[in-house]
Order: sequence, then structure tokens, then C-alpha cells
Amino acid sequence: MRKAIRIFDLILFAVCVALFMLIGVGNAVTPDTIVTYGEEKTVFNSIYTCSVDKKDTSVDFQNASSRQSIKVLGVVPVKTVSVTSKQEQRVYVSGESFGIKLYTDGVIVVGTQSVDLGSKKVNPAENAGIEVGDIIISINNMNVFTSDDVEKILNDNNGKPYTVKVKRNERYKTFTLTPVYSDREGCYKAGMWVRDSTAGIGTITFYNKEAGTFGALGHQVNDVDTNEIMPMLEGEAVGANVTKVYKAASGETGSLTCDFQDYTIGRLTDNTYCGIYGVYSQIGESAKEYTVSSKQEVEKGEAELITTVDSSGPHSYDIEITKISYSESHQQKNMVIKITDRELLEKTGGIVQGMSGSPIIQNGKLVGALTHVIINNPKKGYAIFAQTMVEQSNFVE
Repeated sequence: MRKAIRIFDLILFAVCVALFMLIGVGNAVTPDTIVTYGEEKTVFNSIYTCSVDKKDTSVDFQNASSRQSIKVLGVVPVKTVSVTSKQEQRVYVSGESFGIKLYTDGVIVVGTQSVDLGSKKVNPAENAGIEVGDIIISINNMNVFTSDDVEKILNDNNGKPYTVKVKRNERYKTFTLTPVYSDREGCYKAGMWVRDSTAGIGTITFYNKEAGTFGALGHQVNDVDTNEIMPMLEGEAVGANVTKVYKAASGETGSLTCDFQDYTIGRLTDNTYCGIYGVYSQIGESAKEYTVSSKQEVEKGEAELITTVDSSGPHSYDIEITKISYSESHQQKNMVIKITDRELLEKTGGIVQGMSGSPIIQNGKLVGALTHVIINNPKKGYAIFAQTMVEQSNFVE
């Protein structure tokens, strides 16, 4: 009898330990806020669920929030979360390549350089406290928007100090910059390199017809030298035709080469962590209408990637979603996907630059967009939830 009680106690202890572990893990892997599109039960996996009582007449389930519990196996509460039920959204899914022309709000410092004075070398920008990645807003209270603006102001001097206002880490700082005269070049030099624009290619994820906007990339556009997000003043999205593919291999990033076309897709307005957005002037001919999936509807398993890797336009290719994360601090990596389509692997070797933003379809719904390649295994990459991108597009102006 004592032996049976001891065994029972051990089993009970093991169950309690496992349950506490599940509760701890659930707190970490499930989100604090949930947006649903009418589902009565939000299922994160076979273990964690969150039920929404549609019979609760005290809650307006269209664009209203309520407090609900996430439970282990539908029984033991893990934590209370805010659940907002919204009307289902539909968008036009594209997968077409496009060209990006982006102009900065201010001028980015992309490098500093010492000036050779013969007997010594001096770096005026560095001595003033200006750093790579700073965004120059104004010089002597004159706003600057282009590198030509900076050059014109700095060239019109006799070595007198300038007051330079910069933006750094979302804060404004003011420095005193004193150019030095270079006998070798016969002019005053500030000792810094600046950039006012960038260009690149990507993939259109969707057109939000209700808002008149479009979303692409699934991640921000960074400056190539500083790796800081480009502070966008304005931009343009233009048509692009894929002309060549440089295949990816382990440790080597492949890429698409495109020719920009002479037609405009739309005006770029927002460069954000979860994608680049704009107001479209026309919807791509290949775009088809899909319902947007909530994050909780996304499942591990088979899916499709719509992307453009040759001149024939967007095509659908087989992939597998191998991992799902609800982390709100790493939204660009909410999914891990694997390319399984032999045709796509033959053409590209896996995921290459230019495919960012390629929409992911599962169970007839838009569930996400490709964001990054895993460099040591280009058959795999990361993706962002479609819900995150579409919600952001509703705020584009």
C-alpha cells in the first residue's frame, strides 16, 4: 500500500512539475495581445488555447476588446490577455518585383575622413562630435535635404565654424563644425561623407484596396553603409523586370538583378520595421484577392510562396512553415520557412535578395511575407505575419 502511495506521489509530483513548466513556457511564447478575425477559439498549438465566448452579449465583437484567458489544454489558466475581434480583411496579393527610389528626410552621415594638412591630419567632423549614422537636419539653421545642399553650404565659407543640428537615436543634438583648409585640394573640407537617397528592389506583398495603400518587403530599408533605418522624406515605387538571378549557396547571399521600368506603382510614404508602405496608383495585373489570416490561424506545415524570379512574372512555389513564434520584439522572424519546391531551388538556390516581401499563402489565406534568408542555409528563411503588415497599412497616409 505504501509503495502504491509513493508511486502515486511521484506521478503527481511529475505532473505538477510538467504543468508548471507548461505555464512558464506559455507565458513566454504566447502574446499579451491578440487580434482575431471572428474565430471563436484561438489555438496557438495543441497545448495552448484562448476561447472567445460569442454568447457574451456584453461585448461588441466588432472592433472591441475583452479580457480572456490563455489555458493549458483548455483547462489551466496561463495568463490573461487582451483580445480584440475585428472584421475580416481582404487584400489583393501580388508577388511582383518592384523598384525602390527613396529620398531621405535630412542627410545621413555615412563616413568620416581625415583631411591631410601636410604636417598633420585632422578630422573636423569627428572632432566636432559628429558620428556615422547621424542625420543632418540643418546647418546654420538652414534645413538640408540633399548632399548638394550640404556641399553648397560648406563650400561657401572661409573656415568659420558652423552650427550643425543632427538627429541621433531619435534625439536632436547640436555640434560646432569647423572645416579646415586643404592645400592639396585648394578648398575647405569638413571630413565627412553624406547620402541623401537610395535605390533597390523588393517584392510587393499586397494592395489594401480599402485603404488605397500597398505593403512590401516585410522589413525596413536600411542605409547600406550605416545599417541604420533610412529616414524617408519621400519615395517612389516603380515597375521592375527581373533580368538575372545570382544563385544562393551556403554562406553566400544570392540576388535578383532588375531593370527599372518607366511606369509608377505608387508613392512611398512610410519606411517601418515591418515593411515599406505607400499609396498605390495602380494594382498589379497578377494580383488576386485573399482573406488575411490572423496570427493564430497560421500552422506548421505546407504553404505557398508567391514570388518573381524571372521575366515571366509572379509564380507560386511550395514551401513549408517549420516554426512559429508570437514574439512581438522579433516580428520580422515570427516564422521560419523552408523552400521545398525543386523548380525554385533550381532557379535561385533558395532565398535571394529581392525576394523580401514575397507573400505566403496557407489554407487559401494570406498568412505572411518573406523577410530574410538564413545565410548558412539559403533554403530556409524568416517571415513576418501578414496580420502585422496589413494592420500597419491601415495607418499609412
